[in-house]
Amino acid sequence: MVTAVYNTKGEPVGEIELRSDIFESSINVPLMHQAFVRQMANSRQGTHKAKSRGEVNRTKSKWYRQKGTGRARHGSRNANLFVGGGVAHGPTPRNYVKRMPRKMRHAAIRSALSVKALDEQIVVLDALEMAAPKTKEIASMLGGLGLDVNKGKTQVLILLPEGSDMVEKSARNLPSVKTLRANYLNIRDLLQCDHVLMPISALEVIEEMLG
Repeated sequence: MVTAVYNTKGEPVGEIELRSDIFESSINVPLMHQAFVRQMANSRQGTHKAKSRGEVNRTKSKWYRQKGTGRARHGSRNANLFVGGGVAHGPTPRNYVKRMPRKMRHAAIRSALSVKALDEQIVVLDALEMAAPKTKEIASMLGGLGLDVNKGKTQVLILLPEGSDMVEKSARNLPSVKTLRANYLNIRDLLQCDHVLMPISALEVIEEMLG
């Protein structure tokens, strides 16, 4: 698959061929869903906890006498129907981690990249460098590429070959733009964005990782 290469002004400066084994692989929707569910599950901390009636710090003695009060029989104020009592069947700490082989994870990412390439949602730049952090420059560059992020309707994922404070600081003030190092590419960010923007150097990192 051949796609155009643009500069930061939105002008086409050449073409580049995207590897067919990455950007034209078979699209496996169930595999992408499995990888997405795994990533979302692994991001959960699992530290939720509610005290049961045996764990609340209240008196263990009988609240009032068994008979003669006209009220229901109760043996403890720790019961879940009283304010300050324990929670019945409440949440307890657990581990949500799901396992998935690396080959399957990479295959899911290749499927997602193939979907983006098929829908012409991948934009390749010749280079992406900034001398100073300026959000206005990033917004202007994206607008020149036909990606209007000011209204927040277009979600853009910018892939970088390595950490760049200038680009990351410039883009973080735009709520619909996210920057990510290419070697951290994951299925969640791919599926949640509308367009993927990457310089050629970041494309090389992806090809080395998934090829």
